[in-house]
Amino acid sequence: MSDGTEIKDQQRAVWSAGDYAAVARTIEPAATDLIDRLGIEAGQDVLDVACGTGNATIPAAQRGAIVTGLDLTPKLVEIARERAAGMGVDATFVEGDAEELPFEDGSFDRVTSFFGAMFAPDHRRTADELVRVCREGGRIGFCAWTPDGLNGRILGLLGSYLPPPPEGFTPPTLWGAEEHVGELLGASGLQPEFVRRSVAFEDESIDHWVGFHEATLGPVIMARAALEATGDWAEARAALVSLYEEANESTDAAMRVQAEYLVTTTCAR
Repeated sequence: MSDGTEIKDQQRAVWSAGDYAAVARTIEPAATDLIDRLGIEAGQDVLDVACGTGNATIPAAQRGAIVTGLDLTPKLVEIARERAAGMGVDATFVEGDAEELPFEDGSFDRVTSFFGAMFAPDHRRTADELVRVCREGGRIGFCAWTPDGLNGRILGLLGSYLPPPPEGFTPPTLWGAEEHVGELLGASGLQPEFVRRSVAFEDESIDHWVGFHEATLGPVIMARAALEATGDWAEARAALVSLYEEANESTDAAMRVQAEYLVTTTCAR
């Protein structure tokens, strides 16, 4: 079994490509919903795992919580730190691994992850770490794209055109499946609660939206580079456009789609 090093090196490269901060802004409203569900408030010690550019970290800190954001990718940590500083928000950002959190047992009142920890290779180890650093009586909550939702299907589509992933890879969208997450947290004696939500994406057209992702979203950028080399990108892009067309709710040339995700919350024991 691989230790995940190769996968994590690839992830750093993927999430360093493009302009993830621009993409992250399109899902910001869902972060507020997660924070509300966890009851994050002033004075609480909060850890945001795989924090990206700070979508959940920053609004949690704005409520007066004592917040630490951790991410595997140095570029995202730096962007989050700069965003917080520019907004006058007091938060700590560190580089670190969701599978090996650099904190003592029971260090936080709330532990979150906003579409982040789902990408860690070892799901069981990651879940155990989220539980380990949460204080007894604290709360844990995270969001993940569902396998059968739009973004889950897109990740699966891109993966189907690429070489098999390294040993030890587990599909990240399994974090969006109730049964899988229930098994992960149940191993620690926790009883999670689930709710399915969706975030709406709107643009002037599907083609413009896909073009936006070709320029900004790491997984699409990396897939395009690999598939252009083999002559397969045109086919993959057409399949991507087709997925959006199937999901499009707009009756004109514009695009309005819903991307489903799973919100998991639980109390630590």
